Amino acid sequence: MPNRFTARIRLFFRNNFRRLESMLFLLKSLLSERHFIYLSCVLVAISTAFAVIVLKSFAHYVFLFANYISTLLKLPYVNSILPIAGILLTVLVVKRVLDGKIEKGSSRILYAVAKRGGIMPVKQMYSQIITSSLTVGMGGSAGLESPITITGAAFGSNFAQKYKLSQKDRILMLACGVAAGIGAAFNAPIAGVLFAIEVVLTDVTITAFIPIMISAATGALVSGVVLGEEVLLSFKQQQSFEYGNVVYYIALGILAGLVSVYHARKFRKVEEHFKNLKSKGYRKALYGAIPLALLIFLFPTLFGEGYESIKVLSNGNASTLLDNTLLEQFRENGWVVLLFVGATMMIKAFATGLTLASGGNGGNFAPSLFVGSYLGFFVAKLIALSGLDKDIPVGNFTIVGMAGILSGLFHAPLTAIFLIGEITGGYNLMVPLMIVSSISFAVSKQFENYSMDVKHLADRGDVFTTDKDKNILHSIDLLDIIETNLQTIKPTDKPEDLVRLLTDTKQQVFPVTDDRGRLVGIVDFESARHIVFSSFKVKYSTLEEIMHQPAQTVAIEEPLEDIMDKFEASGAQYLPVVRDKRFYGILHKCDVLEAYRKTLRNMVIE
Repeated sequence: MPNRFTARIRLFFRNNFRRLESMLFLLKSLLSERHFIYLSCVLVAISTAFAVIVLKSFAHYVFLFANYISTLLKLPYVNSILPIAGILLTVLVVKRVLDGKIEKGSSRILYAVAKRGGIMPVKQMYSQIITSSLTVGMGGSAGLESPITITGAAFGSNFAQKYKLSQKDRILMLACGVAAGIGAAFNAPIAGVLFAIEVVLTDVTITAFIPIMISAATGALVSGVVLGEEVLLSFKQQQSFEYGNVVYYIALGILAGLVSVYHARKFRKVEEHFKNLKSKGYRKALYGAIPLALLIFLFPTLFGEGYESIKVLSNGNASTLLDNTLLEQFRENGWVVLLFVGATMMIKAFATGLTLASGGNGGNFAPSLFVGSYLGFFVAKLIALSGLDKDIPVGNFTIVGMAGILSGLFHAPLTAIFLIGEITGGYNLMVPLMIVSSISFAVSKQFENYSMDVKHLADRGDVFTTDKDKNILHSIDLLDIIETNLQTIKPTDKPEDLVRLLTDTKQQVFPVTDDRGRLVGIVDFESARHIVFSSFKVKYSTLEEIMHQPAQTVAIEEPLEDIMDKFEASGAQYLPVVRDKRFYGILHKCDVLEAYRKTLRNMVIE
């Protein structure tokens, strides 16, 4: 009975999904190209917003559950156990469900734009949701925003692929998904737009700007309706800006730039250490998760995203951060609280590095806000305790500090300014936000030419390159030159069926696929000629005798320079293309060379 019920549910969703697809194809044929783009960006944004709702809700309620268990069972340090389980479960899912591989970090979006023409794997639409919810939801010291932006980008990219949009519109849909993700995660549509433009797109026109705005607004609207303020990061209490504090804000900006460089470099060191380990899988996970558990044992606010502790700091209740710690008895001592906050701020880079490098999934967006708030509080509280200015608005510095680290780490000052402006419910702190963000960006830029996410791509030449051949190959839209309108045959078919197809079509290469659409082999007319033209051999041969395995296969998201290497190594004139393990089409070498010639000619004419 349960199996029959499950089958009915599955059939229901499959049929309705197919109806929706058919309706969208019909709308594409009826609407103008621009109007279909507007419709597309709304649909991508809604999908992304629901992914945000799932991730944020899961992380929030696990946090509440951990606190409830620790209170009920009087186990104040239970929070240090959950991250170990979360990272191990993440590794298990990656091994058993995701074929042992997952692409982490928002740099994958930049790589897809620069190298893959905006093509992202199908599994990115669900892999980030599953793995990051386990890692961060169960206390891993990372953020959900990077997985959210990757998920949104994957929704946009695969929607564009499904409905045969051009490479330009595919990258636009990818950016719309990113904007919707940030807009939904913080209920901050302007920040979503600016993040997509500053970080993802290097060039934007007014026609592209409008769909991005629509997506960001739609994502923020959907998440704002469903999620409450207790789940979203928001602040309503803030003091007015006083010009007498400008000197202190300048100091905060300089420190934010230096701390940004410190955080990025320490995080990369931890990553490099784990890359060089011989241990893999569960051993590697435990090697990182156990030290992480120890850090959370000593500094409980490192648990999860850390947004709750940011709210505590901004509300002036910093002493409560020492609850359930070894220093709980000193919670009324301002200097002890200050040192605890400072130590937590400096250790956060290691906690996030251990979480992600050991096998967990998440990002550095939330950690940047965490470190920024702690830095802002530390600077303001130090000024107050030292007697320089006892009336300094500590809450304001806590909030503005977030913009400083976000700007310094991601080299996105506009996103930082408007994100903090939106989540505080107004722009009363616009002047200090501009001061701190711009100074932090300038200081960070002196030490790091590239942002935290771009640096390793730039070091490998995966974003910025002076190789003209590569630049031309990257500008070619792979989907435009793949032959997809092909007749396929089944392994159970007979040579007579092949002869019938050869008679009725001009096709010379026939992919052999199973019932799930997976490539089994290839039948080439040239290699089958000796059988096809002999009625005796046709009658007494099998398809297996004609079929052969391709020398290489191409994944649809592979860069074209890698594909050309495969053509060179195999000596083949065509290669089958697979998408999500299913056969997608045939790529002919001559078509790639012709597209290269046309692109080069256009560049010369321009």
